[in-house]
Amino acid sequence: MTNPIKQLIQTALEDGVFPGGVLLASKHGKVAIREAFGWTDIYHKIQVDQDTVYDLASLTKPLATTLAVMHLVDRSRLHLGQTLGELLSACRGTEKAGITVEHLLAHCSGLPDYRPYYMELAGETVLERDSALKALMIREPLEYPVGRKTVYSDLGFMFLRWIVEQVSGAKMSRLVKKEIYAPAGAGDLFFSGNAQARSNRVFAPTEMCAWRNSLVQGIVHDENAFAVGGVDGHAGLFGTVSAVHALLLELVSAYSDRSSKHVLLPEQVITFLNYGAGGDRALGFDRPTHPGSSSGRYFSENSVGHLGFTGTSFWVDLDRDIIVILLTNRIHPTRDNEKIKAFRPILHDAVMEYLL
Repeated sequence: MTNPIKQLIQTALEDGVFPGGVLLASKHGKVAIREAFGWTDIYHKIQVDQDTVYDLASLTKPLATTLAVMHLVDRSRLHLGQTLGELLSACRGTEKAGITVEHLLAHCSGLPDYRPYYMELAGETVLERDSALKALMIREPLEYPVGRKTVYSDLGFMFLRWIVEQVSGAKMSRLVKKEIYAPAGAGDLFFSGNAQARSNRVFAPTEMCAWRNSLVQGIVHDENAFAVGGVDGHAGLFGTVSAVHALLLELVSAYSDRSSKHVLLPEQVITFLNYGAGGDRALGFDRPTHPGSSSGRYFSENSVGHLGFTGTSFWVDLDRDIIVILLTNRIHPTRDNEKIKAFRPILHDAVMEYLL
């Protein structure tokens, strides 16, 4: 790692942007930067290393839910134009019946951004909560006409998890593990609801949670995902930086159609990542929005990425075959720490200046 990047990270640690993290950057599949820094938490001062597991938060949306949808589309079991009315019997005859899979992936479904459903689920048993959550989602009014504008929505991806499980007949966590992560060499991606996957691992803790009255570590920070057992379409995925990188390498390889065998079909990867070219979003992924993108100044327009609330992010420049991943727990010990917003673009600029 170059001195300017090291200095940026050291300054960030001193300024309390995060207690620690892992940075990985690669070009043409070759790792150019791989650096762990700081502490996993402020209490025990365990050093972060390459195997530290982070709560990936909303990286769940592109790296689990979107890829699960892509997998089912690959196999002609699901189509982007199918509607909630066609796929979910509970949506038939409701105002949500005309929402398509594409609308959900593109965040233009009419659904609100977020609702604290976990507060209403607290009185239910764990086994009852998933059904109760779905009932709340069905009753949730749309905030704008379907397809009229873009509103980043957790609820849309909660519906997508429901669709994936309805169509596949399997838990989404099991589907992505078996069909995507294992064959892509990304076995260290998993959902926090899997107790076996949690064993013998060092987790970077997230928030000292007032609702749970404890430090959140090894279980999902997002309250709605936690309420239904740690697996949902918007949050719940955990992983190491190497596993995230392995999965993104597979995605870039399929996009460029560089090999004879892919976990995901190039045709679908291209369709999803090229969707809405020039706009703010691909299907399930973000694009750089200038000025002020978290990706900084140098990622090309043909780039995709995503941010996670806990302090995680990735950006992929598809034209230059560059991947930059930053995993931190910036919400440890409190979500009120938002210093990472200013730090991300500065770091990405320094990394890109080194790589280009």
